[in-house]
Amino acid sequence: MRVIYILWLRELKRYTRSRAQIIASLGQPLLYLLTLGFGLGPIFRASGAGSYLQFIAPGVISMTVLFTAMFSGIALLWDRQFGFLKETLVAPVSRLQIMVGRMLGSATVSMIQGLLVALVCFVAGFRPASLAMIPVALMFLALIAVVFAALGSAIGATLKDMQGFQMVMNFLVMPIFFLSGALYPLKNLPLVLTAFVSIDPLTYGVDGMRTALTSQTHFGAPLDAAVLGVLIVVVTCFGAWRFSKIEV
Repeated sequence: MRVIYILWLRELKRYTRSRAQIIASLGQPLLYLLTLGFGLGPIFRASGAGSYLQFIAPGVISMTVLFTAMFSGIALLWDRQFGFLKETLVAPVSRLQIMVGRMLGSATVSMIQGLLVALVCFVAGFRPASLAMIPVALMFLALIAVVFAALGSAIGATLKDMQGFQMVMNFLVMPIFFLSGALYPLKNLPLVLTAFVSIDPLTYGVDGMRTALTSQTHFGAPLDAAVLGVLIVVVTCFGAWRFSKIEV
C-alpha cells in the first residue's frame, strides 16, 4: 500500500508543478464548449431540444477526463525513456502495486481536470438539474477516470516509443470521443452507428454524467455504472498483465 500511495502522490506532484500544463489542457474542452455550446445552441433550441449548453456540458467534462487519463500513458513512456521506470520495476514490490499506484494517480489528476472544466461550464451558464445528484456525477467521473487511466497505462506498457503512442491515440481516443454521444443525442441514429456507440465505453460514462447532471438518460444510470464497473476490472487486469511483461 505504501508503494501505491507514493506513486499516486508522485503523479499528483507532477501535475501540480506544471501550471502551463493545467492551462493548456483546458484549451480543447473550452473550444468545444464555447464554439459548439453557443454556436449550435440556436439550432438545437429551434429543434425543440432545449439548451445545447446543458446537453453538451456533461460530454465535455467526460471528454476532459478521457483525454487526461489516456494521455497519462505518455508519462509511462517518458519514465521508461529516462530510466525512472526501470528503478521502480527493480524495487522489491509487485508490479501490480506499481501499476495500480500509477493508475490511481492518473485517475485522480484526470478527475481534477474534469472538475476544473465543470467549474468553467458553470461559469458559462450550465446548471445541474439537481444538487442532490452531484455525488452521483462525481461517482461517474471517478469511474470514467479509472477506466481510461487503466487503459492508458496498459497501452503505455505495451508500446516502446512516443510515435507509436500518438498513432494509437489518434486511432483510439478520437473515435471513442466522437462515438460516445457527447456531442449529439443517441436517439434515432443509423443502425451501424448505434452498434458502434453501444460498444464505446465512454458512451456509458457520458450517459451516466448526463443522467446525474441533467436528468436525461438513454441507457439508465444503473446500467451505465454496471458497464463501467465491469470495464474497470477487465481493463485493470489487462493492464496488470501488460505491465508484468515490461522488460527491465
